[in-house]
Amino acid sequence: MHSILETIQNEQRSLAILIDPEKTLPSTFDVLILQIQKFAEQAQKRAFVNQLLIFVGGSTMRAIDFDSWVKSLSSLTQIPIVIFPGSHEQLSESARGLLFLNLLSGLNPDYLVTQQVQAANKLKGSKLEIIPTAYLLLDGGKETAVQRVSQTTPISQEAIEIITDTAFAGQLMGNDLIYLEAGSGALRPVSPEVIKAVCETVNIPVLAGGGIRDFNTMNQAYEAGASVVVVGTAMEDGEFRYEQ
Repeated sequence: MHSILETIQNEQRSLAILIDPEKTLPSTFDVLILQIQKFAEQAQKRAFVNQLLIFVGGSTMRAIDFDSWVKSLSSLTQIPIVIFPGSHEQLSESARGLLFLNLLSGLNPDYLVTQQVQAANKLKGSKLEIIPTAYLLLDGGKETAVQRVSQTTPISQEAIEIITDTAFAGQLMGNDLIYLEAGSGALRPVSPEVIKAVCETVNIPVLAGGGIRDFNTMNQAYEAGASVVVVGTAMEDGEFRYEQ
C-alpha cells in the first residue's frame, strides 16, 4: 500500500474534503458519506480528480470526543482519513495520517513550536503517517477562525515574494507539503497566481484551500499547479455550485 504522501506526490489531482467535527454529528455520518461520494463523482467528471481524501479537524474543539468521532467515521468509509489539527488535542489513532502543521505565517510561537511539542509525546509510537506540513494563512477577504484562534495576521495575496519566501523556508525546514490556506468561508480563494508562484519556487506538493465554491475555481487551482485542493464549508453547507 502506498503512503498518503506518495499518492499525493504521484497523483496529479487529489481532492480533500475537510470536515469540522464541531459541525458534524456522528448521527449524520451516513448522509455525509453519501454526500461526499456524490461530490467526488462530480469532481472526477468536472475537475478530473483522481484521488479522494477526508481531512478532519477544526480551529476549536469544544465538547467533542475527537478520538471517538474519528473512530466512528473511519468505521463507515475506506476513504483515507487525515487529521488536519487545530491543536495538539486533535489526535486519533483511528485516522490514517496526520498533517503535522507548522503555521509559518504570522510568527506566533504557539503554532510554530509549542503545539508541536505538546503533541510530540502523544505521537511516540504512533501508527499514524505523520506528514510535516508548512501552513501559510493568506488573506481571503474576511477574518477567519484560524486567524482568531492563532492570533496571527494572514499574508496579503499581493505579497507574492513574501509568500514564496515563506513557502521555500518551509521546504528548507524539512516539510513535505506546503498548505496555502485562505481560511474557512473565505470570500477570495488562494489565487492561481499565488499557487503558480509557489509551485515554481518549491519542489514539494502544494495544497490550496479556503473559499473554493465551484469546479471552475477548483480547476484553476489544479492548472496553476496545486496537487491537492481542499473543499470544506461550501460542501458541508450545500453551497458548492456545480455549474461551470
